[in-house]
Amino acid sequence: MSATVTWISIAPVKGMRMQELSEVELTRQGAAGDREFFLVDGKQTMISATRLGPLIEITPDLDREAGTLALRFPGDRITSGPVETGPPEPVDFYGLTLHARPVLGDFSPAISEHCGLELKLVARPENRSAVDRGPIGGVTLLGVGSLERLESAAGEAGEPGSIDQRRFRMNFGAEGLGPHEEDDWIDRQVEIGQAAVVIRDRVGRCAATTRDPDRGVVDLKTLHHIRSYRDDVISEEPLPFGVYASVERPGTVRLGDPLVPGGPGARL
Repeated sequence: MSATVTWISIAPVKGMRMQELSEVELTRQGAAGDREFFLVDGKQTMISATRLGPLIEITPDLDREAGTLALRFPGDRITSGPVETGPPEPVDFYGLTLHARPVLGDFSPAISEHCGLELKLVARPENRSAVDRGPIGGVTLLGVGSLERLESAAGEAGEPGSIDQRRFRMNFGAEGLGPHEEDDWIDRQVEIGQAAVVIRDRVGRCAATTRDPDRGVVDLKTLHHIRSYRDDVISEEPLPFGVYASVERPGTVRLGDPLVPGGPGARL
């Protein structure tokens, strides 16, 4: 059975709920619209859902063509408007100093009120995406077979049931692969729709995966279950689950498009 794209998702605001798409444009930086914005606290340090679960309760809707952003909060309260930014400010992004423009308007006060913490919404720098690894990891992919294997491990540990793929915040899901077969694609080019990516390495997992993808509360021992059968996998990042890739050839990817692995990809 050949592999096909079974989901496409982006996070317009890093840490907030994922936005499901029927198609996406891949650029050299990654998926268009993904991690276009992120949040910093009062110390100008980037904040993610790992630390702040209530972020996941906020649903962002980015219209890149219109230049507008809408944030839907629990209770269907909406804050929306054009994306207008101020002068760049230095911020701490995983130890890197980036210069990001604060987004003006009511967005930051509304987010701060919901989370109970002073937060500022900023737009990613034009020369640097807000994806954790930068362009080398601008795209992420997870096989459905891997998700099913994790469900089996969780069931064996007394937590039966399906595991929502949104916990892992991956751009693409691949139907038709065996458990962790995507690992076999590391260092290979993969045709995906009109685009091509090079699978670079495995994605290590953090505590954000333990949070419910709608409510943001910790409700699953995700890391424990991954460790139970993946702890001996050799990986630069610990607790690997899924893979990340760089975009070799930009193009459009749609639901149902085939994923076709080829030979070794270009080295960066």
